[in-house]
Amino acid sequence: MHNPIVLASTSIYRRQCLEKLCLDFSCRSPNIDESPRLDESAEQLVKRLALEKAKACRLTHTPEWIIGSDQVAVIDGHIIGKPLTIAKAQQQLAAASGQAVTFYTGLALFDSVTGNHQVICEPFTVNFRQLTAAQIAHYIEKEQPLYCAGSFKCEGLGISLFESLCGRDPNSLIGLPLIGLCDMFAQVGIDVLGAHLLD
Repeated sequence: MHNPIVLASTSIYRRQCLEKLCLDFSCRSPNIDESPRLDESAEQLVKRLALEKAKACRLTHTPEWIIGSDQVAVIDGHIIGKPLTIAKAQQQLAAASGQAVTFYTGLALFDSVTGNHQVICEPFTVNFRQLTAAQIAHYIEKEQPLYCAGSFKCEGLGISLFESLCGRDPNSLIGLPLIGLCDMFAQVGIDVLGAHLLD
């Protein structure tokens, strides 16, 4: 059997996303500073934070595969994170209205014993509908997306905010690109479809 798998996140949405692969795993809180660095691009930021989250969940002498991820949105060249307040969520959705917004999701798979790791950034573009202030207020009241980058939950009512989606993996919008993760697992000998070590 492969080493235990750990998801470096307490997000219920990432957990539900990883459950799609039918693998046994546990969750751990990474508890790191997610502040961007000066002149750091969206791609650099999410890749760095994904790996930092995975490393932060490492336990001494415990062999594990640790999955870290992080996500931001970019509107008009500006990095947009989690709104945290209703007012900020309203601002984010108003700015996204009628726009193409690219989400960048960093994904890391970290070997707790060797320190070896793989890191990718998965972009995904969302074309938003033209939204009225009343629609934005109604949506925020219904789903309270205050801890979601871009102020929406695409797995719920948030899908109604969009005209179209463009990207390799819609799971990226939830914050965990499963197609990329399966590729990473294959690189370290884990067959997701068989859930055993590859020959």
